[in-house]
Amino acid sequence: MFRSMTAFGRARETVASKDITAEIKSVNNRYFDCTVKITKLYSFLEDKIKKYLQEKGISRGKVEVYVSVDLLEQDGVEINLDTAYAKSYIDALKKLRDTFDLKDDITVSRVAMNKDVFTVKKPEDDIEKDWADIKLVLDKALDTFLERREEEGKNLHKNIAEKIENIKGFLKVIEKNSESDIKGYASKLEERILKFLNDNSVQIDEQRILTEVAIFADKVAIDEELVRLNSHFDAFEDIVSSNEPAGRKLDFLLQEMNRETNTIGSKASNTETAHLVVNIKNELEKIREQIQNIE
Repeated sequence: MFRSMTAFGRARETVASKDITAEIKSVNNRYFDCTVKITKLYSFLEDKIKKYLQEKGISRGKVEVYVSVDLLEQDGVEINLDTAYAKSYIDALKKLRDTFDLKDDITVSRVAMNKDVFTVKKPEDDIEKDWADIKLVLDKALDTFLERREEEGKNLHKNIAEKIENIKGFLKVIEKNSESDIKGYASKLEERILKFLNDNSVQIDEQRILTEVAIFADKVAIDEELVRLNSHFDAFEDIVSSNEPAGRKLDFLLQEMNRETNTIGSKASNTETAHLVVNIKNELEKIREQIQNIE
């Protein structure tokens, strides 16, 4: 299944006296790289959220999760002053004032704007309940996020499938060109040899002509490359049909397609085939760019 690594999901709900907002966004990345920003009071849930996203099938992408929790009621919550941090912070403000001769506006409200001067504690028996409340909103954001990933993945699949059909069309023409090139080479070779032999009154050696044609046919034959490319196309569909992440597998498969195409290009003996090989490589490059955004 194609899933894009670029998506966004957001949800907001009031749950058990908590105003909870959850946002999830991601862009393409080679591995799973998740950053969680959550209201400090609930920072103990960061690792749990990362693990939960992986359990939901997110295996690649640079993912950013933002969770904001505003308590509508403060029952059981203790807010204390981090005296050591507050002293260090105020000392730094005074140094800034004195060093640059700034106006002194160090007030309680000014210092209190730095939330790190406070420590907040919650009763430990609320941890599982807090996770259940936040998970409820996180799931709604996650549903939207995953839905958009799959929608964009379908669009990518459709676009890539069209490009592969274009490539198959180019290969059919190349195959016909290859067959006609071999036949054309045989007649041209015979014509040249006959002219040379007639000019020099030498008898023609039919077996020699057949040998030369066979050597040429072996050099320009692309049967094996075509078989392997068609096999890669079949593998492409198998990967897409599975429920496993497809991006890395398709990236490897594309390298193999490029290798076979380069071999065909090296065997090209006419201008049209050379142009068609360029067209195929151009389509493969476009596919490669799109695959970078597939999970």
